[in-house]
Amino acid sequence: MCTAFALMLLMFPGLAMLYGGMLNGRSVLNMMMMVMTSLAVTVIVYVLIGHGLVLGESAGGVGVIGDPTSFTFFSTLTSDDGAGTTVTTAFYTLFAAISVALVSSGAAGRMKFDAWMGFAVIWVLVVYAPVAHWAFADDGWFRTVLEVHDYAGGTPVHMNAGAAGLALAIFLGRRAEHDQRPHNLPLTLIGVGMLAMGWMGFNGGSAGGANFVAEYTVMTTLLALAGGMIGYIVMQRIVDGSYTLMGLGTGAIAGLVAITPTADAVDPVFAILVGVVGAAAAFGAVRLAHRFGIDDSADVFAVHGVAGMAAAMLVVFVGSPDAPAHHTGIFFGGGWDMLWRELVAILVTVGFSFCATYAIAWLMDKVSPIRITAKDESIGIDSAEHAEQAYDGDAVPVSELPAEVVEQIMELLRSSDPVPTPRGRG
Repeated sequence: MCTAFALMLLMFPGLAMLYGGMLNGRSVLNMMMMVMTSLAVTVIVYVLIGHGLVLGESAGGVGVIGDPTSFTFFSTLTSDDGAGTTVTTAFYTLFAAISVALVSSGAAGRMKFDAWMGFAVIWVLVVYAPVAHWAFADDGWFRTVLEVHDYAGGTPVHMNAGAAGLALAIFLGRRAEHDQRPHNLPLTLIGVGMLAMGWMGFNGGSAGGANFVAEYTVMTTLLALAGGMIGYIVMQRIVDGSYTLMGLGTGAIAGLVAITPTADAVDPVFAILVGVVGAAAAFGAVRLAHRFGIDDSADVFAVHGVAGMAAAMLVVFVGSPDAPAHHTGIFFGGGWDMLWRELVAILVTVGFSFCATYAIAWLMDKVSPIRITAKDESIGIDSAEHAEQAYDGDAVPVSELPAEVVEQIMELLRSSDPVPTPRGRG
């Protein structure tokens, strides 16, 4: 579990690089700050009170929210109880923190930093904690009433964060047009690689120890990763006529998201299919979001929300009785009632998260505006909010130049005489 925990920590700098590379060069530090402070803020809030809300005994026995006094103010972490409470708390703390960090996609480049930190505190307690209790707690109503299968947090992490990111993006509105092109695609690929490493701890550690389930889920996670990568770029080639690095990275994340709730419930060959289906769902959702003008900078709703929903529905059909979870899908003789149960869990999660997140942003904005001013946005949020720049202030990345300027530069390069090749000496 400690090894899985250490691997999961890689997800935070990985996500910072992924998201940072997808923004312009004047917003990259702000994006990285949002991701990393999500970790810092959530660790404190979750350990102090959040863990009780998530895994504490259900208040009133109805499976909606945990009793915060069950684990609070480090009271259960100071001695060895023989049940691994301390490492379990640490592990689930990172689940909460990465969920908050994912939501930052919807706020990229336009939300005041102090507002973001306040939002993170409220969101993890008001939105994340209830959904996580429904899915993770033994007496959560997703388990006791709906009896849905969610191995490693597809519902409370990915669908929840995806819907929240969408709500925040809609509330804040679009960035300026010139702010929407990625500035560093190689950086995003490094981020994807670090996230993939962390995901092995995320899914493998959810087995609760070094056992066969951990071995199995690491393998299905790897297969889904491969399926997502290949599936996404093949669809890009068919639809757009090209294979792109951004598509490869997006497909990788979509495949990883898709396998998260199903890693212990599908045969290895179906794990590849899960990755492909997750990539296909994300591929279509990214295009729809752009068509509707939704400025979700890192496509968290498409890649985490929609891909997660598609995979959750898929396991209803392809869950294998031979896999460790022994979750029998419809194709293997399982009952059709699983379909409506899974659908209810998805709709409740997405609906609650979207509405609650939008309400939090609206209330905060009524107290004090949470979006930066147009002037600060034109300067760049890194300079305006953090008094720092990622790159030399005298250098402007080509991706941020107006299209007509880039065309003029290219025309000059095409019309210039070739540089003579130096002759060797002797």
